[in-house]
Amino acid sequence: MYDLTDIQLFSKVSEKYLAELKQRAIIRRYTKNSVVFYEGDASDYLYIILEGTVKLYKTTPKGTQIQINRFDAPAMVGEYACFEDQPFPASCEFVTDGRIAMIHFDHILSNLSDRVFSLELIKSLTSKVMVLSTLIHKETIFSSEAKVAKMLIENVEIFTKLKYNEIAAILNLTPETLSRIFKKFKQEKIIEIKAGQHIKILDYDVLEEVIENNKIKECTNCIAQFKS
Repeated sequence: MYDLTDIQLFSKVSEKYLAELKQRAIIRRYTKNSVVFYEGDASDYLYIILEGTVKLYKTTPKGTQIQINRFDAPAMVGEYACFEDQPFPASCEFVTDGRIAMIHFDHILSNLSDRVFSLELIKSLTSKVMVLSTLIHKETIFSSEAKVAKMLIENVEIFTKLKYNEIAAILNLTPETLSRIFKKFKQEKIIEIKAGQHIKILDYDVLEEVIENNKIKECTNCIAQFKS
């Protein structure tokens, strides 16, 4: 299990301050699929993941989950909502067993006069803004096929670590759509799927073409056209 000192925000603060935080922190254990907080809950506490992996997601009016991000320990979630004194804009759920330290945000605010501490908090907030910016770009610019192609190029290992329905949730696709795209990529000999869900990319150039053109939905056999 990680410690508060493993969190970048607290890596350079004084021992006295760390001792105070540790004394006031509330440690909670969670099992897989346990919800840490729901979208709309009050953001009184800063949540620090000491063990395990969580996902952040929003829920559409129809009940569909749109996964925003995943965080592995050590990591911090909820700081933006705390800083703005707003309800949490997304729900947080463990995808593994884990443990969290909860620190009341008043303890954080009382130390903002510390220049180094304040700078680390700003860095944390801006990094989350970049994640949201990337998500918005992905959702508004990329077609379904382009999103899958981009993930294959950037993080093909994730397909051996997560179930297809989990990957579909990350990409904001239905599992059926993801399966259809993989079937098409396999038929066109762009990828090879082996036992254990291991995926081997056979043609990186075609995947790059899918991302660049982003028009695979507008033709009947785009992949073959890209190859030609």
